[in-house]
Amino acid sequence: MFAALQVVAVVLVATAMAMSLAHALELPGKMRLRKDQYLTVQPIYYPGFTIGGGVGEFGGLLATLLLVFLTPGGTPASWLTLGAFVTLAVSHLLYWVLTHPVNNFWLANFELKGWGATFFNLGRRGHGRSIDDDWTVLRNRWEYSHVARAALAMLSLILIAAATAI
Repeated sequence: MFAALQVVAVVLVATAMAMSLAHALELPGKMRLRKDQYLTVQPIYYPGFTIGGGVGEFGGLLATLLLVFLTPGGTPASWLTLGAFVTLAVSHLLYWVLTHPVNNFWLANFELKGWGATFFNLGRRGHGRSIDDDWTVLRNRWEYSHVARAALAMLSLILIAAATAI
């Protein structure tokens, strides 16, 4: 049962990493887009990335946290598992602090329904900014936050895979 949980954790963390890595790999092309093009492209990510990220990140966090408690303490595997959890948690925190608030701007004129509407309304409040302000500040925050998240999620995947291998 423990080995099965390890495999599930690796798959879920890999899913979380894939979502942020996909965004990071798009950065060079998206940085060339004009404002109207960029604003047209942004809503295509929803709901697909929301579902994949939700499953990968929430599932990965739960699975790695469970492994933190089930892995014998003081072993290299326990430290690697803890590191995987912490890096994935920091990646998730970056989403809520940096990325999620900007999603509200990209989706301001996009009609969301069901679970997506509920998710993107979490933490929604006035930020005193308008999409008519310097939109490149928001673009850069969104794009580079995904680069940071991809690096953290990749590190989390490496750590959980190493913990599983030993």
